[in-house]
Amino acid sequence: MTHIAKPRVLHPGLEKNELGLTRRDYEGSMSTLCAGCGHDSVTAALIEAVWELAIPPHRAGKMSGIGCSSKTPAYFLSESHGFNSVHGRMPSVAAGANAANRGLTYIGVSGDGDSLSIGLGQMCHAIRRNLDLLYIIENNGVYGLTKGQFSASADRGSKSKRGVPNEQPPIDPVLLALSIGASFVARSFSGDRDQLVPILKAGIRHPGLALVDVISPCVTFNDHVGSTKSYAYTREHFREASEAAFVAPKDFVAEADEITAELEPGDVRDVRMHDGSAIRFRRVGEDYDPTDRDRAYDYVRERQLAEEVVTGLLFIDPDSRDQHDVLGTVEQPLWEIPFEDLCPGAAALSSIMDNYR
Repeated sequence: MTHIAKPRVLHPGLEKNELGLTRRDYEGSMSTLCAGCGHDSVTAALIEAVWELAIPPHRAGKMSGIGCSSKTPAYFLSESHGFNSVHGRMPSVAAGANAANRGLTYIGVSGDGDSLSIGLGQMCHAIRRNLDLLYIIENNGVYGLTKGQFSASADRGSKSKRGVPNEQPPIDPVLLALSIGASFVARSFSGDRDQLVPILKAGIRHPGLALVDVISPCVTFNDHVGSTKSYAYTREHFREASEAAFVAPKDFVAEADEITAELEPGDVRDVRMHDGSAIRFRRVGEDYDPTDRDRAYDYVRERQLAEEVVTGLLFIDPDSRDQHDVLGTVEQPLWEIPFEDLCPGAAALSSIMDNYR
């Protein structure tokens, strides 16, 4: 993974939080993602959220798996702890880190390919255990690093870059999370900063696993008519872009402007993509009750049948107990406990084993 350092020149007039830190102190390296990628908008929202919450950068832990989304932790909180794990295994690495040091704020960034296919079982068990983790799924419906195959979240009927329609039904991470007992479930759009930042802040402060599904369009493999998660230029834009489009028409990515949208509570809006297609977003209304799990599931399903993507805080358990609370672990982080207390010796362990014989 290539990291490009940002210059550390800070304007003296930059706004500071209660720790005396600017937003620049929460940034990471320069992004190497495609120009206009929705994932970079998620990064910007994360930087804003942790800055507003005044989280000390060295008291945060960033986890990811494999995929375009899993590069995100390199782009924020450069002074924090981080671990880029193998494909689909981010939840277990986050669980181990959380068990060893419960004093950190944990942020896991994954993708629809990373979490809904090879990592599906790990994600489900992290939800079941209510691991104290902000779990972000940057959802674009494709495998971007391996040339745009459909992921498990691709909508039925959505067409690939080659024009082949997807015939299989999608796995919806929101409905899945609600059905297996998640204590915090939300969905947002990478271009709706006003909604996404508060959701991320709420997820970080939630005592347990906060799953946030972010529709984050891919500019490279959803740049065609027929994609339901598109966010790219049409073929006409490519032809006009530069000579590079002629040299490498399959791999060239034209620079694209970020697509943004602001919705008021209860609003329904078609967000037009560069190729002319649209995604219809509905923001939950003021009277929506996010503490009713059954109603949340039914509501998301109803809106899906109406071809709408519901955004906002969809469910939260006000009585949530995270994994440490359920297991009754000690308050002191394990890494601070002396070795002789963690490993009392063979005699003590044999005494414990006698209770199970």
